[in-house]
Amino acid sequence: MKSAAVRAAIAMLALGVAAAASGRGAPDIAIIIPVEGIKPSELVDSWTSARAGGRAHHAIDIPAPVGTPVLAAMDGRIEKLFASDRGGLTIYQRSDDGRLMLYYAHLQGYRRGLAEGDRVKRGQVIATVGASGNADPAFPHLHFQMLTTVPGSAWTAGEPINPYPLLTGRRGRR
Repeated sequence: MKSAAVRAAIAMLALGVAAAASGRGAPDIAIIIPVEGIKPSELVDSWTSARAGGRAHHAIDIPAPVGTPVLAAMDGRIEKLFASDRGGLTIYQRSDDGRLMLYYAHLQGYRRGLAEGDRVKRGQVIATVGASGNADPAFPHLHFQMLTTVPGSAWTAGEPINPYPLLTGRRGRR
């Protein structure tokens, strides 16, 4: 169970991100679409779409051909390189202030030499799009998730927030 301080910090960041996405506040993060060549108009808000086992999708999927460069969506640090049954090859990236975690999944591969602890800059190639894990090989894509978190928390900790509004400037699903 999360402490009251952790829940409060997550709520404050979520409010700030939501305000930034709606234009009601200055964004405290600068984020870009993490797949090279994809325009905001090409994104689909798949947040909360139904998934196997009664799960809701707490991310967006960005279709692209296998091998398309995946870009760091913000400045930060590579927190974890991880392979899982569902996500396949994945990257967890923490923001410089420690309050946001990005999760990139279904990757074909990591950029040569990429390691946990590496600092990355927004727009830097970190991987390539694939269909690893439980992704349909006929639908290669980047599964992209944003999680509010607190500095020093585990790489697995955080509350998902919809990245669609930040990436497109449009309202997303709640």
